[in-house]
Amino acid sequence: MSPVVLASGGGKSTPRSPAAGRSSAASPADAKQPTAEATLKKAMAKGARVPGSTKIQRELLPAFSRQMGAMLSAGMPIVAALEAQEEQTDNPNFKAVLKQVRQSIENGAALSEALRQFPSIFDDLYCNMVRGGETGGQIAETIQRLATFLESSSKLRRKVKSAMMYPTIVLCIAFALAAAMILFIVPVFGEMFSDFGADLPAPTQFLIDISNAMKKYGIYVAFILAGVIVAFKKWKATPQGAYALDSFALKMPVFGELAIKVASGRFARSLGEMIRSGVPIMSALDIVSGATGNKVTDRIVSKMRKSVEMGEPLSSAMVTQTVFPVALTRMLQAGEKTGRIDEMMDNIADYYDDEVETMLDGLTSLLEPLLMVFLGVIIGGIVLCMFLPIFKMGEVVSG
Repeated sequence: MSPVVLASGGGKSTPRSPAAGRSSAASPADAKQPTAEATLKKAMAKGARVPGSTKIQRELLPAFSRQMGAMLSAGMPIVAALEAQEEQTDNPNFKAVLKQVRQSIENGAALSEALRQFPSIFDDLYCNMVRGGETGGQIAETIQRLATFLESSSKLRRKVKSAMMYPTIVLCIAFALAAAMILFIVPVFGEMFSDFGADLPAPTQFLIDISNAMKKYGIYVAFILAGVIVAFKKWKATPQGAYALDSFALKMPVFGELAIKVASGRFARSLGEMIRSGVPIMSALDIVSGATGNKVTDRIVSKMRKSVEMGEPLSSAMVTQTVFPVALTRMLQAGEKTGRIDEMMDNIADYYDDEVETMLDGLTSLLEPLLMVFLGVIIGGIVLCMFLPIFKMGEVVSG
């Protein structure tokens, strides 16, 4: 392989090999490199996922794609661009992946083939779009479109996560405060009231009984809850469990509509990008059937693919399904008639992304007062139960 000239050197044009470039400046990240490479090779040999692949795919891949697209658009060779990305990334696992991809290309593999070695990071959608860009001679433009697609997906994911974080934190605080009050404060009041020798109000006695039960059986309850959570996670990881949960999510009021719009937006965005990159419709549907984020809609897309395989238009196959919104079907029909499916899918995907953001903002605004009321009922109810005997102290003392 001939020496590679790096574009990032402040005007320096002295040729140097990749190995020489890395050995001249050993950084702390480079010291970890052999360990990361060994771990990566072991994972590849076992057919396992790349360590930390979820974080790489969600946090690093959009920026990597944006920078790769910019470098290739500027005329930088793929090997030089990958080497530059390899040197600047701080994640040792991703650094080892990029090194393996670069070495594969140096050995004669195409970029799409080199990326397929790591399906836990570069999924079928990513690799097929890159392959379509290679076939059409638009690899830089394709990777830039991938960057836009990944950034849009990441933005939506962050929006959903931030919307759910607030109610989750409030609920955790509410239950933590309630448990602390029941375990440590209620017993003190219970001992104080027991000295009077009178019957306590039913709510107060019930709270004291709960406190005694939690002290006596709390450890067993904790173990049971932990077992239930572990069993639930294992069941959720099974195909049957994932399908059942996604089916339940689609039937929930409000949240079901939100889930449908998220799945519809992902379907439209993925299909539009695949068609624009020159991927055949059958291959595109095969890939999109695993990219909607919902097992129910994934199965529906698989059924639609079979209908298209038998000669039926995609829009006609979608009409028979009851999950996807009518607006998506109409836009698909218009795209088929005009031969601009990719543009129509982009437009409807933007629409659903805006709809999801609007719904999330509305839900967040609605949940805030409801959570405050819930927190007040839980904590206020416990405080009221503890102080209820004090309101009847005169009756208790005189008795």
